[in-house]
Amino acid sequence: MRNGKKIIVILPAYNEEGKIGNVVKAVKEIDPSFVDCVLVVDDGSGDRTSETAEKEGATVIRKEKNRGVGAALRTGIDYAAQNKYDVILVMAGDDQDVPAEIPTVLKPILENGYDFVQGSRRIHGRRTVNMPLFRRITTKIYSIIFRFLTGFPCTDGTNGFRAFKADVIRDGRINIWQDWLDTYELEPYLFYNVVKKGYRVCEAPVTKKYHKKIVGYTKMMPVRDWWKILRPLIFLKTGIKR
Repeated sequence: MRNGKKIIVILPAYNEEGKIGNVVKAVKEIDPSFVDCVLVVDDGSGDRTSETAEKEGATVIRKEKNRGVGAALRTGIDYAAQNKYDVILVMAGDDQDVPAEIPTVLKPILENGYDFVQGSRRIHGRRTVNMPLFRRITTKIYSIIFRFLTGFPCTDGTNGFRAFKADVIRDGRINIWQDWLDTYELEPYLFYNVVKKGYRVCEAPVTKKYHKKIVGYTKMMPVRDWWKILRPLIFLKTGIKR
């Protein structure tokens, strides 16, 4: 517990046996006052993701069927609500984020009163390692679109390393439990809504590592999955979805 806030780190994971252990171990090595629980949501993996995470000391929820990162995050958020956590921090389970930067992401919430902190690879203090050209271009374009549609000075709208107060999820105007948010849609849906609903939002500098020499450095499919990330902005802006 830090500054009177109970903090949970949620790691959604799908077939990350070779990576999830490193992530959990690194989170556990941080000052324990920053992390009260490391929760791995195993989204129907066919490998030993759950066993590896448990071995390193994580709390694990294993889903029998793969539904997508959005559904996995909802499961983690439900757990956080049931166990009365005050702050939720989300990181990738594939070892692309740097757990040592968790205090940096939490600081605006714990010390400055912010409600939502978006990690950014593109502000002072940030760093990217082996970022593919396609990803570099598409993430920049997405951030420009996000900035245009919301008015928020976004520099990195697709980064999954973020933290927010649990109270945000209790806002009846934000409904993350919709079925259309099961995959990559949930995170941009939430980010868009906290900005448009008037919450205090900021970015924090983080590092992103791309394991180019490892098969499966990303599970995203070009075009199809980038549309899933983009469509919440379009649907919310036009009123097609709420």
